[in-house]
Parts: sequence; structure tokens; C-alpha cells
Amino acid sequence: MRTLIRSFLATEAAGGVGLIAAAGAAMLVANSPLAPTYFELLHAKLGPLSLLHWINDALMALFFLLVGLEIKREFLRGHLARWSDRVLPCIAAAAGMAAPALLYLLFTGGSGGLARGWAIPTATDIAFAIGVLALLGSRAPTSLKLFLTTIAIVDDMGAVAIIALAYTAAISGPALLAAVVILLAMFGLGRLGVRTLWPFLLLAMALWLAVLLSGVHATIAGVLAALAIPIGDDRDSPLERLEHGLHPWVAFAIVPLFGFANAGVSFGGIGIDQILAPLPLGVAAGLFLGKQAGIFGSVRLAVALGLAQRPAGASWTQLYGVALLCGIGFTMSLFIGGLAFDDPLLIDEVKIGVLGGSILSACTGYALLRWTGKTR
Repeated sequence: MRTLIRSFLATEAAGGVGLIAAAGAAMLVANSPLAPTYFELLHAKLGPLSLLHWINDALMALFFLLVGLEIKREFLRGHLARWSDRVLPCIAAAAGMAAPALLYLLFTGGSGGLARGWAIPTATDIAFAIGVLALLGSRAPTSLKLFLTTIAIVDDMGAVAIIALAYTAAISGPALLAAVVILLAMFGLGRLGVRTLWPFLLLAMALWLAVLLSGVHATIAGVLAALAIPIGDDRDSPLERLEHGLHPWVAFAIVPLFGFANAGVSFGGIGIDQILAPLPLGVAAGLFLGKQAGIFGSVRLAVALGLAQRPAGASWTQLYGVALLCGIGFTMSLFIGGLAFDDPLLIDEVKIGVLGGSILSACTGYALLRWTGKTR
């Protein structure tokens, strides 16, 4: 299990660096003479969907498949297998989602139509956050990395539920019924003892199409499919084989591609009025202020009440630094922002807020952890 954890953290850290590079490249291209080509290419039609929709609806379904596999493994055999291990991350993640949402609504409550984006600052980008934490090397104890990872995994569960419940269009009954039948067939294969992956993957593709046609966002199919992949007591279970095979592709290709396709925002003509508009200010404040307040405050309260113990080897100051890093909401925040709003101007404002809040959280969290950490 320790080797698996180290492999996971190493891949997430390297993938986070790739995501940072991709986001930076997107902003450079969007503010260069290549900008028209960049935006035209993203909206070019490839069959029934644009290139941007293929990335966000199809490739990101693989990202959510990996998220679902990680959640299932952690709850059945990992660091969330015991109730005592779940208490602190669940409390921290719940408070770390509620506080940013409330702060966002506080900043945007008086502006009509913006309340739909309340979920944008609620999620933590695990790859980005682990990537920043990895830069600290031995200055950050392993317990901090595991604590951040478990919060982000529980956080992802909440984000998936929000996407399914809050950002679902009109439901198509026949397509939804077809999705249920396909999902039951996948569970049936597991009950029959099938351990080869290709039948599950074929049904997962059919499930994605059915969910896409149902009106529920297609990426939810990835999480549903993950729940049906069998996990056994051995290291060669279908779930672990699929997770290990999928992880590098998601970390080094899909997530950076998503970042490159979605982080591009042109700063031409953007002044202080646009930066301080209710939407970007609400998103940035939710990520930077809401996340740290919700997570650190709930952890202090849970420990004071005897509900959980502080992660071993970590000081309160270091835990506050991790709470700051949880304000990096890049991938999931941009994703939810694209679901919440259709207006390109509002989507650009979301990007400004996400970038501002995430960069501020990353820089302050890194600086605090580097200042308080001791080389081990």
C-alpha cells in the first residue's frame, strides 16, 4: 500500500506540474497573435460536438472514471476504509465546500443570474495542489500529503454529486432507463466473476452515450462505471489494473489538455472594473478565503471536540498551509464554471476568478509551508 501511495503522489505531482505548464501556455496563446486560431480550433465541429465539447464531455469522462476508481479504492481498501479515518477528511471537505459557496453568494447575491455559479469555488484540484506540495520536498511530512489527498478525494465526491444534481438539463426518460440497464449489466458481470476489463470498458462506452443523451452531464458516466468495476483482495484486481493504466494518461495528457483548452482567457481590454466584478471576485474570494476558513476552522473544531486527531507530525501552522493549498480549484472549478454559464463573457470572468484565487492560494500556501517546514 505504501508503494501505491508513493506512486500515486508522484504521478499527481508530475501531472500537476504539467497542468500548470498547460494553463500558462493557454494564457500566452490567448493573448498572442495565435488567439483567433486557438479559439476557432476549440469551437470547430468534429462530428456532433465541437473540439472543446469532446474534451470536456468525452475525455473528461475518463478523468471522472479515474476519480471514481480512486474513491472506491480509498473507501474499500485505502485511507478511508475505517470510519475513524473518514471523520476528519469528511468534516474538512464538507466545511471546505460550504464556506466557499456561502462566500461566493455573499459577493454575487445582489447580481441577477450569478447565483447559478455557487459551486464553482467548492472543489480542490488535487493534481495542482499535490504538484505545489511536491515542490517542498521533505519539508512537508507525508501525513500532510495524505491529508490533502483524502480531503481532495472526498471533495471530488461532493463535486460529482453537485454536477449530477445541480447542473442537469431536462431528463430523457428512455436514455436514462438505458443507462440504468447498462449499469446493472456491468454490476452483473462483476457478480458473475468476470475479471477481464474489455467487457466493462465496452459497456462503459455505451453508458457514456446513454448518459449523454439522457440530459445528465456525460462525465457522470465515468463515476458510475467506476462503481461497477470489481475490486478484490489482490493487487491484480480489475479496478487496480484499470486505475494504474489510466492514471498516467489522465495526469499527463487529459488534464493538461483540459487546462490548455479551458484556461485561455484574453486580457485585452480587461481593466480593474472587470477584475473586481462580482463574479470573478466571488470565485476568487470563495477559493482563497472560503476554503481556508472552512477547512482549517472545521479541523480545529473537530480536534478540540475530540472527534478526530491532528495528522501525525504536522503542526497547526502546516495544516493552515494545506488549507490554503485546498483553495487551488483549477480543473474542477473551470469545469463547473462551463456548466453554470453559457455567456462567453461570464465564462471569461469565471476563468479570471479561478486563476486569481488558485494562484493566490498556491503562492501563499507554498510560502507558509516552506517557511514553517523543516527539511527531513
